[in-house]
Amino acid sequence: MCQYIIYFHQQWVGEHSDEWFAERGALCNAVVSDMRDAGVLVFAGGVHEDMDAAFTADASSGTPVISDGPFAPAEQYIGGLTIIDVADVDDAKQWAGRIAEACGWPQEVRRVS
Repeated sequence: MCQYIIYFHQQWVGEHSDEWFAERGALCNAVVSDMRDAGVLVFAGGVHEDMDAAFTADASSGTPVISDGPFAPAEQYIGGLTIIDVADVDDAKQWAGRIAEACGWPQEVRRVS
């Protein structure tokens, strides 16, 4: 079995109505439920959008330093992620496609090593 992370950047979502998001939420929840039923779901969740609430832990100096805000300013930041445990890359592609279709925006997929 191989673990993959399927994720999107918040900026990929775009502007949509509340009704559109409500419809997509139900579709996404159905895919997550299917993943759970198939036994491949490790974790799925959205990431809080308020970058002012982010903080950084950096121990590169030898002592952990906790700082407010993201590590570095970024044009794009993660909006949500799903981790799956599947037999192969083809299964990961199939689940990523289902998530992308349900969400209505692109997903990026990388193997977790």
